[in-house]
Amino acid sequence: MTERTDQKALASAPIDAFDRRIIDALRAEGRLSVTELARRVGLSKTPCQVRLRRLIEGGYIRGFRAIVDPARLGLDHVAFTEVKLSDTRETALEEFRRAVLRIPEVEECHMIASSFDYLLKVRTADIRRYREVLGERISSLPHVASTSTFVAMETIRDAGV
Repeated sequence: MTERTDQKALASAPIDAFDRRIIDALRAEGRLSVTELARRVGLSKTPCQVRLRRLIEGGYIRGFRAIVDPARLGLDHVAFTEVKLSDTRETALEEFRRAVLRIPEVEECHMIASSFDYLLKVRTADIRRYREVLGERISSLPHVASTSTFVAMETIRDAGV
């Protein structure tokens, strides 16, 4: 086997209990050093590094990021926007997907099996800014027929922040 084939086989290997412990530890604290991660999951450093690299290459771990406080950044207004499309053929869906990715205020976008097509989580400074984003950006996305908004009054848990 070539090195590339070996890497591909490693990346697609099923995960085990050690891999799950690595993932759980990093989900709780993404800045762990490999040495500390290895200690927490019960491995030595080198096998832990190999497993971590395999989890990243295999797509189990997609990246690392800072968790910020949106209120301290002046972004504590959250609205959920239902979007109904006028066309749901695959080309229309793809146009919508590509366009929605260009709106930085849209934190999440989910295709929904419901009376509407997509649910967006939109974070802005206040209702005035949300209204601008809705009117100027979201409503003008390809194939948008209608929208409906729900404003969050309080956030109890937000895993994405």
